[in-house]
Amino acid sequence: MEDYRFFAFLSRMRYITRWGLMRNTFSENVQEHSHMVAVLAHGLAMIRREILGLSADPERCATAALFHDASEILTGDLPTPIKYFNPEIKAAYKQVEYISGTKLLDMLPEELREHYAPLVYENDETVLPIVKAADKLSAHIKCLEELKAGNTEFEAAAAQTKEALLAMKLPELDWFMEHCLPAFSRSLDELE
Repeated sequence: MEDYRFFAFLSRMRYITRWGLMRNTFSENVQEHSHMVAVLAHGLAMIRREILGLSADPERCATAALFHDASEILTGDLPTPIKYFNPEIKAAYKQVEYISGTKLLDMLPEELREHYAPLVYENDETVLPIVKAADKLSAHIKCLEELKAGNTEFEAAAAQTKEALLAMKLPELDWFMEHCLPAFSRSLDELE
């Protein structure tokens, strides 16, 4: 009997902590982050389709977001200042992510690999901009939550992620930032 380890490896996403160089008031692991990115990608795609009347596939975006950091199971979460330090490191890390993705896909039955490949490799151009926006939005929300808890360690990261979000020029993201993002800075009593 063949032993397929893909799903067992995915379950280990919860052991990979994000924001390793920052002092956190609460930790966040890759599994939690991937769930939030999926929720946000689905929401952004719904806004795009239902509010703005543009083409989007919310279910496909959510699914792609669930797997967007799957390669980190084997690579770990490399801190952003290192990952994007220069073009050579960025390109090398992309290659490492690709090799890690290939290794993960090899842990599936051959009949499933072609179906998971666009998710693991993040190469579906119809969903990639929305997933990337959701990923950055999740990072920005983490910064807002840390600032709300009084952790000034995240001030620069909050400014950088906000600038990156605005630079994306996605109408669904702009709509979310105007209508949904402010609620993340409120207390539970203020939300009710």
